Amino acid sequence: QVQLVESGGGLVQAGGSLRLSCAASGRTFSSYAMGWFRQAPGKEREFVATISASGGRTNYADSVKGRFTISRDNARNTVYLQMNSLKPEDTAVYYCAAKSLGGSGTYTYSYVYDYWGQGTQVTVSS
Repeated sequence: QVQLVESGGGLVQAGGSLRLSCAASGRTFSSYAMGWFRQAPGKEREFVATISASGGRTNYADSVKGRFTISRDNARNTVYLQMNSLKPEDTAVYYCAAKSLGGSGTYTYSYVYDYWGQGTQVTVSS
């Protein structure tokens, strides 16, 4: 069982930056592929970014490519999402997710993830 706790959300003006963190419990964090997803009001949850278990591979949604960076620190059981040049359309609840036995893969579909955090709100004002 893995528990995920997100932090770092908040209110920021357009063009600003935020760094989200997701702390994971358990001793097998380094075997999990990790992902960030988001859900805006009235919309479906959508993929944002993913990183392989070792951190060697990443993948991003086109809407955030070049602005967001996903990274992980396996010694600290934590995955990060650095968000720069934020836009009002980035406003959403951001969730981190963990996929067991991730291997070297990156995963963009939410249904493959085994564990989810509670989410953290990100609001970008214009």
